[in-house]
Order: sequence, then structure tokens, then C-alpha cells
Amino acid sequence: MDKEFYYNICNGVIKVAVIGLGYVGLPIAVAFSKKAKTIGFDISREKILQYLRGQDPTKEVGSEEIRNSSVEFTCSEEKLKEAGFLVITVPTPVNADKTPDLTPVTRACEIVGRNLSKDSIVVFESTVYPGVTEEVCIPILEKESGLICGRDFKVGYSPERINPGDKIHRLNNIVKIVSGIDEEARNIIASVYELIIDAGVYKAGSIKVAEAAKLVENAQRDINIAFMNELAMVFEKMNIHTKEVIDAMNTKWNALGFTPGLVGGHCIGVDPYYFIYQAECLGYHSQIILSGRKINNDMGFFIGDIVIKKLVMANKLVKTANIYVMGITFKENCPDIRNSKVEDIIKRLQEYNADVKIADPVADEEEVRRAYQIELIKPEEVRDADCIIFAVAHSEFKKISLKQLKTMYKDETGGNKILIDVKNIFDKEELENAGYTYWSL
Repeated sequence: MDKEFYYNICNGVIKVAVIGLGYVGLPIAVAFSKKAKTIGFDISREKILQYLRGQDPTKEVGSEEIRNSSVEFTCSEEKLKEAGFLVITVPTPVNADKTPDLTPVTRACEIVGRNLSKDSIVVFESTVYPGVTEEVCIPILEKESGLICGRDFKVGYSPERINPGDKIHRLNNIVKIVSGIDEEARNIIASVYELIIDAGVYKAGSIKVAEAAKLVENAQRDINIAFMNELAMVFEKMNIHTKEVIDAMNTKWNALGFTPGLVGGHCIGVDPYYFIYQAECLGYHSQIILSGRKINNDMGFFIGDIVIKKLVMANKLVKTANIYVMGITFKENCPDIRNSKVEDIIKRLQEYNADVKIADPVADEEEVRRAYQIELIKPEEVRDADCIIFAVAHSEFKKISLKQLKTMYKDETGGNKILIDVKNIFDKEELENAGYTYWSL
């Protein structure tokens, strides 16, 4: 079956369908459309209309690429009946109590199940804890379709590894982990993904291994950043510049190169909770991973407190100071605002009745308004500032010269121009020599 299935994909006999067209699904759909007939499905009519107009709000593919793409964009689930290789890439967030919210993936299973054809293959890319694909998703697919997994259709898991906003590590040059309910399914899935993955595929021993691999790679990064964040908080008390310590440490060949920062977004800031939850269900209380999550979750408030401290030391009233935050997305050069920890900085300042204005040239104004009830301003509108917080290292911010920076502040001297450089965009010595009160994480 494996060679015949692959042949039918390549020759357009079997269509590919991607369910969920966000930061992960859209690039996959466009990539597959260059090799096979591809359907792009999303329940959001607004999103589908944007793609049909040739607009890419994610900026992961580009509007021109969308316009030239052959993807059949649709919000009609009946269209999925035409597909034989279905890839589910819906988000898997957490609830308010940090437990996994599997609602998007279970709803996707219901939709796919209702429209599943015999001899199809369903591949899950959504991040889940080990066991979800086989114990939660497959039963829904079977119930909705009336088919039997293993006999009438196959299932696999291939964790997404796309890094939003990264123009170097792209879908095609990141090794793809693949797995299946049996060896035949794994081999077919591997061969189909090899159509679009130049870096090749890695065949995991089981679906649970593949599910766990995704959680572990993000939890590992989360822990390492938490370590650097903890160091930054201690070095603040020691009056030591963290970046100088890191630069010195990184001269050793085996230094890991991690830096402190805000950890938000839909992967590193969320995925460890899936591991923690499953561990708790099995009677194990996470220690390292949970501690790392707590440290990283508190960093926005820590930075907010630093801002308050610097304003007070400069004899400025917090509630009358002109405070600007540059950047609200969860990372540089990416419009994704989900789980952005910049919000925590803003919340802390607002607790002191501070008037905070936010500028972000990358974020979507309407999305920010809807998610955070914040009206963005243009970067060029930053004037008469007492304090500017550069929270996100957008390329546009990195281009700001010392001359431009001066025009953004009140015309004051004596260290009254406060610059909080979360991502170390500027040169500390240069700023201090120019009379700024400079602080970086």
C-alpha cells in the first residue's frame, strides 16, 4: 500500500488536506500544494477570506506566495471528503488552571471523522501529551466515521517544529519526526513528508515517543531560559550586568548560549504544562519543569517592578510619567500576540495607575485591540518619553540610532531618560555615556 499511496499523492489521485491554517498549518498547506493537490481547511470564515484575497496575516509564507498558491482554501468541511491524507494542525492551548485544553483537537477530530474516507491517513501535528493521539483522538475518529483504525484508515503523529518569525529555520530545512500506528503507516507518512522536507525525516519508534519528543524539546528550552532568568534576578541584586556575564561565559566551547527573556507564545510558554499535567495524572509531581515555568511566568512582573524602581530613583511620579512599551508580540518579527508576556509588564505598571502607550510595527492593530483592549500607536508617535521599554527585538527597533532615540524623549539631562532594554538591543556603554539611565535584562 505504501508505494501505491505515495504514487497516488504525487499524481493527484489522492489529495492532501491541512486542517487548521495558522502559523503552522498555512506553511504546510502551501508546501504540499507544490507537490500535490491540496485542500486548506479552517473553521474561520474570516481567515479563509483573507487567504482567498491573497493576504497572509501570519507573515510566515507571504502574501505573494499565497496569491500564487494552488491551495483550495475552504471553510466547508464536506470538502475534506475528497482528501486521503489529512494533517491536523490546530492549536492546543491550556485552560486558566494550566491544564490542557484539548477542545480544538477533539473538535477537529469530529470534523475529520464526519468526512473521513476509507483507506485515508490522518496525521496529527498538534502538540499533546503522550497518549492523546491513540487514547483520545482515534476513538473520536472511529465514532464519527464508523470506520476502524488500522483496518479502514491509518493514523500517525508528526510534531510541528516550525519556529514562527524565523527566516532561517524553515519548514523544509527542519528534520521532521514521524510516527504511525504501525510500520506501514509510519513509512507512508514518512514518504509523503519527504516530498516537502529537504532535511529528511526521523522515524520515531511509536506515536507516544513522537508526542513526548515535542514536549521535551520545548520543556528543555523553557528550563534553560528559566535558569538564565533566575541568574538575571540575582545579578540585579549584585549590581552585575547579566549580559557581561553571559558574554564572558560564552567564550567556553560548551556554553549553551541561552539568554534571559520573556517566555510567551504558543509553544514554550504552553507545552511544558502538558507534560506537567500528564506527570501529575501518573502520580509524579514535577519539580524542575514546574519551577522553570514559575520563574518564566513571573519575569514580566519583575521587569515592571524594575521600571517602577528606576522612575522613583529618577524622581519621577509614576502616574504622570510618559511610559512607552516598544513591542507587544511574543517574539521579534512575528505578529503572533498569543500568550505574550509583555502584557505582564503593562499590567504591573497599570497597577500603579501608570499611563502606558504601546507601539508595535509588526502586530495586527485589530487583533491587539480584540485580545488586550489596547490601542497601538505608531513608533514615530513616541514623543516626550520619560521611560521607554524595548520589550521585543523587532528589526525596525534595532535600526533606531542614538540620534533618533533622543527625539523620542523629553529634553532632559542627568540620567532622567530611562531606557529599559529587555532584549539587549542597544549598547550599554554608549547609552550611559549619552546620559541615559540604562537597564537590560
